[in-house]
Amino acid sequence: METASSELAQKHIESKTGSKEVYYELRVYTFENLAQQKLIEDFYNLAIPVLNNLGVEQVGIFKELEPSLPEKLFVLIPYKSLNDFSEVNAAMETDLDFQNSAAVYLNAPPSQPAYVRIESSLMIALKNFPSLVSPKNESRIFELRQYQSASEAAGKKKIEMFNDAGEIEIFKRLQFNPVFWGETIIGAERPNLTYMVTFDDLNDKESKWSNFIDDPQWKEISSIPEYSNDLLINLITSTLLIPSAHSQI
Repeated sequence: METASSELAQKHIESKTGSKEVYYELRVYTFENLAQQKLIEDFYNLAIPVLNNLGVEQVGIFKELEPSLPEKLFVLIPYKSLNDFSEVNAAMETDLDFQNSAAVYLNAPPSQPAYVRIESSLMIALKNFPSLVSPKNESRIFELRQYQSASEAAGKKKIEMFNDAGEIEIFKRLQFNPVFWGETIIGAERPNLTYMVTFDDLNDKESKWSNFIDDPQWKEISSIPEYSNDLLINLITSTLLIPSAHSQI
């Protein structure tokens, strides 16, 4: 008897590829101890093959380079469309084999919870970077950056700066090896856009950001009055990450 997961996987195989907008779910787990961390990571060790079978590829699992308190685990899941997001999650909930194998995590008792909380956001890929790009499988650090804006109009203008004014192309030319760019449509701290870039190490990070600041094209774009950071951004957050053992990114 086929599971819901295998049936949906077959639908993905049989369906024709259309022009769909890619979405990213970013889950941020907070946990208090190593036992919780192990439960979460063991869960994704089971979940990732199921997600892959459902057509969800390149699932990223990341730890903080310098852990905060409480500690956090970041999970990035790309979806081919909103419908894909809905169908994949529904299939996993009705896949009895998966539910049974992941029961220790899914049914953790209140006295021994698997985590403190999950903060989840849903993003849509920016048009000029329409899908996730995984870097080479080698030792790297990842920077997750978020630009928060004071208004929706300012947020859209910042996205325009990346898409239409050429800011994304600068990152690519300067070899930041970007992984994704997304506009948060559901989640905390809206309006914001979030993106991920990668570096060989901390020295490489400092070097590339220095090159970016000094880049003539960036200076030209950022000097346009309507693209002033003072108008478009009221908070920038940066989190340095490293992939966990189970990460596909």
